[in-house]
Amino acid sequence: MKVVAKVLCVLGVLSGPAFGQDVSPEAATGRGQTFAVEAQKFMVAVANPLASKAGYKALQDGGNAIDAMVVAQMVLGLVEPQSSGLGGGAFLVYHNAKLGKITTYDGREKAPGHATPDLFLKPDGTPLKFFKAVVGGRAVGVPGTLMLMYKTHLRYGKLSWKRVLAPAIALAESGFSVSPRLSKLISNDKDRLATYPDTKAYFFDASGQPLVAGHVLKNPQYAQTLRLIAAQGPAVFYQGEIATDIVKAVQGAKNNPGLLNLNDLKSYTVVERPPVCVLYRTYRVCGMGPPSSGALTVGQILGILENFDMSKRTPKTIHLMTEASRLAFADRGRYMADSDFVDLPATGLLDVQYLKDRAALIDPSTAALNVQSGTPPWAEAKEQAMDNAIEFPSTSHLSIVDGDGNAVSLTTTIENGFGSRVMARGFLLNNELTDFSFVPEVNGLPVANRLQAGKRPRSSMSPTIVYGPDGKLKFVLGSPGGSRIIGYVAKTLVAVIDWKMNVAEALALPHFVDRFGKVDLESGPDQQDLATALRSMGHTVNVRDLNSGLHIIAVQPHGLVGAADPRREGLVLGD
Repeated sequence: MKVVAKVLCVLGVLSGPAFGQDVSPEAATGRGQTFAVEAQKFMVAVANPLASKAGYKALQDGGNAIDAMVVAQMVLGLVEPQSSGLGGGAFLVYHNAKLGKITTYDGREKAPGHATPDLFLKPDGTPLKFFKAVVGGRAVGVPGTLMLMYKTHLRYGKLSWKRVLAPAIALAESGFSVSPRLSKLISNDKDRLATYPDTKAYFFDASGQPLVAGHVLKNPQYAQTLRLIAAQGPAVFYQGEIATDIVKAVQGAKNNPGLLNLNDLKSYTVVERPPVCVLYRTYRVCGMGPPSSGALTVGQILGILENFDMSKRTPKTIHLMTEASRLAFADRGRYMADSDFVDLPATGLLDVQYLKDRAALIDPSTAALNVQSGTPPWAEAKEQAMDNAIEFPSTSHLSIVDGDGNAVSLTTTIENGFGSRVMARGFLLNNELTDFSFVPEVNGLPVANRLQAGKRPRSSMSPTIVYGPDGKLKFVLGSPGGSRIIGYVAKTLVAVIDWKMNVAEALALPHFVDRFGKVDLESGPDQQDLATALRSMGHTVNVRDLNSGLHIIAVQPHGLVGAADPRREGLVLGD
């Protein structure tokens, strides 16, 4: 196992020019890898070392990328429960090497059949406060992660279904050591986690204190849940005894019960969708389309930047990226939602001339005072209001390339950290319905991302696969981070394509994200110079921690090179 074939230590990577080759203070704790990893045939890059090792072992044992994905996801649901799991949803972008084909699978949660657009409005018509909507059963959507794992494994997997669930079952029974990151997150959320007996019993010790790092945490309920799923498949989860317990937990959540019922679970389906691709320079960048806004918004940012010289990393090019992001987010807020329910100009949003026209709105030296959505080419043009949905940064991502050249880019979530704080059968349930706009219409105009029965909420998850100028697989990447995911992925792509950075440098590069008119700039020793430069161009700048969780694998002529975000505890392993 070639884990440290090429070391790029923190000081070595980050001693470059000003404006951003310093990791954040959080990154400097060394929780994640700070070097690139080389491999010959296969590689996994996952958000937790235990999940990485389990996925790596599946590849060692003759499994493929899909097998490793299922193994890693099931372990992540145990060791990183705040971010993803059986109670959530996921998007998969999959490169099938044998067919030379890319496709995507939508395992996003769905709104219950009895949900109405006013679910998050108070009696006076004003929206609920975010956490009033989150904690409890009200915001729980139909989970899709398990069905996505099962359907794709049934189609592509090589190892048995029982084999890919076995590592998580064993770890749940024997227990795992609570990481410093998980301990900190439990402590930060202790008041909400104490709301419900099951959640409190699991995340607190016998004296009622939040679990500390190093505590060995066992989850026999999760082990039994996976045993049932291993033996009976997803039917027991979506129609059987597990489904019954999920519905009881949601509808019985005190103070904030939900609408999810057995029919909602029984009728859930995973949808295979065509990828959304855009040409950037000579690279084809592909990702997940609606109900994700990820590939469309990343594609718009890149399509706008295509009209500028981005070859050097300077305050000017960072200014251009933030302005391109603002323009793309304006379109995102007005147009993007679940395309099974809402007509949207997907082709028009990526139209080359339209993006050229949008790029012409950018002043290369001055931030725009006001940014509006555009009017993309659209035969079915409709008036729609801007969205006000909040999307919080608790998600996970894994990137995998197997020995046959198949590639998986999976972004997976339960939405807010620890989701709804409601547990069933050893796993947390999502609060995904809060990704809908709380307000269904504005001044009589409908919001595209309004809540509707059976609809999938818009997401920013951006699992991405990139093909090089030769048409061959080049990069596999993605990140958690709420709506900032889009900026993290776009910046990483510019870093590896335009700025010619290696993957470790690209991930360690401090973030700069502008979604709605304010630049969030990751704190770091040299960042004040960049902040000053951006402010001189008229930007409002907020210097703060930005905790991404990027995982990237690059396919090189000599093999694979991967990196995990040093801000978290991810691990890259290769043969």
